[in-house]
Amino acid sequence: MNSFDKIDIYAKIGDLKDIDYRNTLAIATIIELLVDKGIISRQEFARKAYILDQMSTDELRNLRSL
Repeated sequence: MNSFDKIDIYAKIGDLKDIDYRNTLAIATIIELLVDKGIISRQEFARKAYILDQMSTDELRNLRSL
């Protein structure tokens, strides 16, 4: 792997970090708006996140197809 390839990989990692930050910010903003508007409580969100976290990838795929 030459120096240019390494620089390209580092740049891509930096881009991914930026994208991850922006996605996290967007999700946090949506959650805050839903809570502020009384559509969902933080407890409901936490409970659903826990349930989804316990599911396998296949279970999550099946859930999306409903």
